[in-house]
Amino acid sequence: MLPLPRPRRYGPAGNGDRAVAHIIVVGNEKGGAGKSTVAMHVATALARMGHRTGALDLDLRQKSLGRYFENRRRFMAEQGLELPTPVHVDLPEIDQATLGPGENAMDHRLSAAVAGLEPDVDFILIDCPGSHTRLSQVAHSLADTLITPLNDSFVDFDLLAHVDTDGERILGPSVYAEMVWNARQLRAQAGLPPIDWVVARNRMGAQVMVNKVKMEKALNRLARRIGFRIAPGFTERVIFRELFPRGLTLLDLRDLGVTNLNISNVAARQELRELIRALNLPGVTPDF
Repeated sequence: MLPLPRPRRYGPAGNGDRAVAHIIVVGNEKGGAGKSTVAMHVATALARMGHRTGALDLDLRQKSLGRYFENRRRFMAEQGLELPTPVHVDLPEIDQATLGPGENAMDHRLSAAVAGLEPDVDFILIDCPGSHTRLSQVAHSLADTLITPLNDSFVDFDLLAHVDTDGERILGPSVYAEMVWNARQLRAQAGLPPIDWVVARNRMGAQVMVNKVKMEKALNRLARRIGFRIAPGFTERVIFRELFPRGLTLLDLRDLGVTNLNISNVAARQELRELIRALNLPGVTPDF
């Protein structure tokens, strides 16, 4: 059985203390949905708006978000730049000898990383792997805001719910939705506020197609049934792949002297602005 999330205090701080950081989890059990791209852009957007932001990558094998930050630090050093950047830390190692009976090392590693960041940041963004892991389960139970990027495909939709052969009728929740439900139950038992679950439609094509319309209808029905909000994600664009080797985001281009953004880049910035607005994070107003 997973441990309950640690008790957390919300609201205005008093007596010299401060409220705990708001935890944003980017999760989806299927790879290729653009989780790390969403995570990097949301975290960096928050840092650019002046919010102290920490970041954790729970994909201990691929480390896509971690590599993004490594590329960013290297590029800044090579170019002599100082760009607003979230604080990225690795999960600390845990001495197995310090664990009690039945305690899990991964739980302690995640807890220690969050506890280490929390006193110094307003937001902690956690990027989960595209698979079902113990770390991902625990992270979901810590989420104040959960962002689930979803490709515009019934292959990805199947992780949320099973549908009939024509894609019209929802037969029941699927594996990922059940994991979120379990995380919600753990939070309720611990007396924590409910997760604000946001499903971001990602990598959508520009054309209106039958599948796209069916997906929209199915998501709207499922949102009411299992309790998530739908937000706009990112259209498939080459710019995202081009920025990765330098660890950059769309918001960094003007700092590099790029003032004549093309139409695609301007549209991508607007998509990011709309996503940040849709997340409705505490104290955050997109001003970029």
